[in-house]
Amino acid sequence: MPRMQVFRGFHHPGIAPACALTIGNFDGVHRGHQAMLALLRSEAQHRGLPSCVMTFEPHPRDYFAALANKPELAPARIATLRDKLSELERCGINQAIVLRFDRKFASQPPQVFIDDVLARGVGTRYVLVGDDFRFGAKRAGDYAMLDAAGQGAGFDVARMNSYEVRGLRVSSSAVREALLAGDMAQATTLLGRPYSITGHVVHGRKLGRDLGFRTLNLRFSHPKPAALGIFAVRVHGLADVPLDGVASLGRRPTVDDSGRVLLEVYCLDWPAPLGAEGGYGKLVRVELLHKLRDEARYDGLAALTAAIRQDTIDARAFLAAHAAQHRQTSRDRII
Repeated sequence: MPRMQVFRGFHHPGIAPACALTIGNFDGVHRGHQAMLALLRSEAQHRGLPSCVMTFEPHPRDYFAALANKPELAPARIATLRDKLSELERCGINQAIVLRFDRKFASQPPQVFIDDVLARGVGTRYVLVGDDFRFGAKRAGDYAMLDAAGQGAGFDVARMNSYEVRGLRVSSSAVREALLAGDMAQATTLLGRPYSITGHVVHGRKLGRDLGFRTLNLRFSHPKPAALGIFAVRVHGLADVPLDGVASLGRRPTVDDSGRVLLEVYCLDWPAPLGAEGGYGKLVRVELLHKLRDEARYDGLAALTAAIRQDTIDARAFLAAHAAQHRQTSRDRII
């Protein structure tokens, strides 16, 4: 499958002159998004057009929360931009356009968005939107306006109704609620895959090795992650097979007062060929399979070390049971 092309803004000569387009934040790229992307790909292939996703960074609600000086109004972030783009590519999208959502963009009247962005900017010939799609300044544009404008501008407009799993509407909000509750099984159901975070391993303060638990550090670029706490995890990208581990996703209240979000991963069995420093710089994907507990502030490093030791015991127990269940499920399928 060809690599997806990614563009920052639509004033770029590499963008295809015409496309089949969908527009949205796509935080998490959950099963509802995946169904929409599959329909987009089908329409694009039928029309002989590349499929294109237009998305935004920062999230529009991040922008408006900052504008109002009310950070609590910003949604928790499910995925980093890297993970979002990776999932869009996995869904077979040909190109993604990342637009900066700022004051200028937020103040565009709906007709300007249609003329400057959709028609002239990306050469839209078909656009697929969700049933709650709104656009333009003060969210004044809706599906009916877009459909009417498309007839004059030369593009078809379609919308997709909500996607449900077991009677539950699949949405980014539902995924956030599952992650906030630590219900990783529900998050997996909504996403269609285990919840994961990808990033390059970076150098930290090396405190973990002093405590006897050498960790891999990955930055989470958004200050408000949808999931927080201590998790049993599976790590991809360090060895030929996934590695079991325990991870902390949060702000490390016992040892750090900066507020920076970090994913710290301790592999239960470190692969010897990597050597002590072999993880740095590697791009790894960490699946958060089960939440063990919330983050906590400890009185000192001794108490923190004891808690980490117990976390490794709990993680091993969960991962052993998880592996046994997977083996049984595989045997049942064969039979």
